Amino acid sequence: WIGGGKVNSGNMQVGQIIAFINYMTQIQFSLMMISHVLTMFVKARASAERIGEVLNQEDSINVIEKPIDTFNTKGKIDFENVYFSYAGASGEPVLKNVSFTCKSGETVGIIGSTGSGKSTLVNLLCRFYDVTDGCIKVNNVNIKDMDIKELRNKIAVVHQTIVLFSGTIKDNIKWGKEDASMDEIEEVSKIAEAHEFISSLPEGYNTFLGQGGVNLSGGQKQRVSIARALIKKPEILILDDCTSAVDVTTEMKIKKALKEYSKDLTCIVIAQRITSVMDADKIIVLDNGKIAGIGKHEELLKKCEVYKDIFRSQIGSEVI
Repeated sequence: WIGGGKVNSGNMQVGQIIAFINYMTQIQFSLMMISHVLTMFVKARASAERIGEVLNQEDSINVIEKPIDTFNTKGKIDFENVYFSYAGASGEPVLKNVSFTCKSGETVGIIGSTGSGKSTLVNLLCRFYDVTDGCIKVNNVNIKDMDIKELRNKIAVVHQTIVLFSGTIKDNIKWGKEDASMDEIEEVSKIAEAHEFISSLPEGYNTFLGQGGVNLSGGQKQRVSIARALIKKPEILILDDCTSAVDVTTEMKIKKALKEYSKDLTCIVIAQRITSVMDADKIIVLDNGKIAGIGKHEELLKKCEVYKDIFRSQIGSEVI
């Protein structure tokens, strides 16, 4: 406005106004860049401090120099008086005096309410954490005396929250075994009840999946992840509520096929749905970090109040 008035009075030329505006714009842009650099510097400093904290964190898992690599059995699991707290020995225990045995080839169901410690058992068995007290044995050997890589090679876990990667369905299944043949892939897909829907896709096993498997439904992703675990041919298979998005009929077919696939496979089924564990060889009922009962379905209906409450809430009291 001032420049316009001076141009009209003949005291300033239009080119001078344009040059002034251009120079001011360049100065403003430079000041904004300095402000942006200062902001990024503050963020980078905070991020560097956090990264440093992670790198300086001591590993709580103690690895022995000469681990035991000879085993006299296969797929056996023992929990002996296990206590565990995420806050260490001084914290409130999440698991309290947990003891049970899974024999080779058994299917063991673990059921309990949310927060009862079911998934914590999986984390301890895979030795993501060490027990606060007691011990866990696999194949009659304390897992602290085993090589961690060897231990985890014996175990395949299928979580409720499925992680699939960008790539074909075939590539996702082969994550469990990189050199798997097409026959092996189709075999485990049939066991997981995934072969039928995969074959119905235009490109079959070569169908490309987006990040996280966004182009598959929840149940389809769970079945692909089960196939990925099975192709590894583990000694111990852990299904951590991984059939929650699968209908009951499909779930029964998967469990029936699993029993036929490998009789030596020890299978732990963790679930909140009681129909998922009713036909297990043994059912472990967890309540607030403690074992409330162990036995078959019929036995627990007679002697375990927690199990009866779960059964009543999901199936109905008239069936008991």
